[in-house]
Amino acid sequence: MNNINDPKVHYLLHMLHEKYEEDGQDLVTHLEGFLYSNYVTYWDYIHLDTLLSIQIPRTHIQDEHIFITYHQITELYFKLIIAELEQLIEEGLVDDEFIITKLKRVNCYFEQLVNSFEVMLKGLDRNQFLKFRLALLPSSGFQSFQFREIEILSTEFKNLVEEPFKNHDEAAEESVEVIYEKLYWRKGGVEPNSDKKVLGLVQFEEKYKHLIIEKAAKYHKKNIAYLWKNRPNKVLNEELIGEMRKFDANANLKWPLVHYRSAAKHLSKNSETVTSTGGTNWKKYLSPKIRRLMYFPDLWNPEEKENWGENTF
Repeated sequence: MNNINDPKVHYLLHMLHEKYEEDGQDLVTHLEGFLYSNYVTYWDYIHLDTLLSIQIPRTHIQDEHIFITYHQITELYFKLIIAELEQLIEEGLVDDEFIITKLKRVNCYFEQLVNSFEVMLKGLDRNQFLKFRLALLPSSGFQSFQFREIEILSTEFKNLVEEPFKNHDEAAEESVEVIYEKLYWRKGGVEPNSDKKVLGLVQFEEKYKHLIIEKAAKYHKKNIAYLWKNRPNKVLNEELIGEMRKFDANANLKWPLVHYRSAAKHLSKNSETVTSTGGTNWKKYLSPKIRRLMYFPDLWNPEEKENWGENTF
């Protein structure tokens, strides 16, 4: 324990004085405030009681706890990924080591999500799921705004259009509003045998459509893919390219694939296929082979693009 006469104590007091003086604050007043403030505890710092109280199932079926908790964990990881991507964009993709560090974090988060999805794939009882899911209508993981935000931060908006519309030269001249109507995930939000929007998509667009268009406009020339193509340093860094390809594969192959496998297990049995809670066309929406989405298409060779979704690289 430091003595009050320890030079380090005096040094820190001096530094605190400079900090508070710069902001027009009185050091003595703040020091006095420390006398009345409480120590920080682990449970208060992470708001543990609140965190454990927000799992509020709609049924009494036990495995719904797994379902709701895992989706909340997923959104927290998405929040971490967004924070890393925002820092990359703010830095401007100038420093290779900085980019690699951030992308390794992003890939770590995605890999944690992919690996932990075994909880949903194998740990969730199918019979229980088919019961409690009926109480969740019409909500769907399809309605994750944060994942749409990850897409907007990661790639050019034109890269997110549905496969039949992918004429990038033409899309480059189109407005954000026009491109929005062609986004791949919106096609997954219509009834399989018609062009009618499912309620889950209607709800999602009522809440988030304007935000998606606003963010797409904001990051039109500030997303990772655009900055990568226009970065001043054209020297190829194999490690960096490897992390970018891994990010692309994690987000657009491995992550949707584990969802597809889980949906196939829980929603398909023999020839019978159960619709998703949101009514989305999950077979088309989740299949990497069908949706063929790439954040960084320039980093994949023609053969890899042709076989996209056939394996997970």
